[in-house]
Amino acid sequence: MSKPLLIIGNKNYSSWSMRPWLALHMAGIAFDEKMIRLEDPRFGAKVRKISKAMQVPVLLHKGLMIWDTLAIVEYAAETWSTKKIWPKKIAARAMARSACAEMHAGFRAIRNACPVNLRRDHRSLKAGTPEAVLKDLARFEQILADSRGQFGGRKPFMFGELSAADAYFAPLCSRLQTYALPTKKATRDYMKAVFATEAFQAWKAGAAKESWIVPEDEAD
Repeated sequence: MSKPLLIIGNKNYSSWSMRPWLALHMAGIAFDEKMIRLEDPRFGAKVRKISKAMQVPVLLHKGLMIWDTLAIVEYAAETWSTKKIWPKKIAARAMARSACAEMHAGFRAIRNACPVNLRRDHRSLKAGTPEAVLKDLARFEQILADSRGQFGGRKPFMFGELSAADAYFAPLCSRLQTYALPTKKATRDYMKAVFATEAFQAWKAGAAKESWIVPEDEAD
């Protein structure tokens, strides 16, 4: 089967690109990648040639173009059905998909105040942490406690085995670390497990090599 091509943005900043990249990598699905830099003045024109949505990531495979992160993950789960993308148990899979959908549409406060920036020093925002960000954090910790309590067992990830859910929440974990948010020990343990994965380490190494700056994502 031909390898898919994943079009991504900067690894230092693009949380949306990180999710399917990690999901494919974690599942052991071989793919090629191409970056379109977010700060490139021609970004819109370049992406428009690929997707009318004019956003990254985009997955290209066998004549198909999939332009949404969750759609990319679901396509991968259907196309490479023997790979471990979602949890095996139907109840765990339903919860994992629900959690990812909530992440996809929600957590706006932490997204807006704490943009992903893997090169940033780990320190709090000068203006302090907004209350709405702390509410997003509390909601994530509730999701984490529920998923691990029901399905985690003695394994470190959200649903025990590594899955797309961990890829989907990895950018949020990076935000918690980058902006030194006050997390519970169980959350910190989970973050360490995600950060230690080969996939996250590879993504982070790629981000460290980038020198480009996106000013709006350089929160102080």
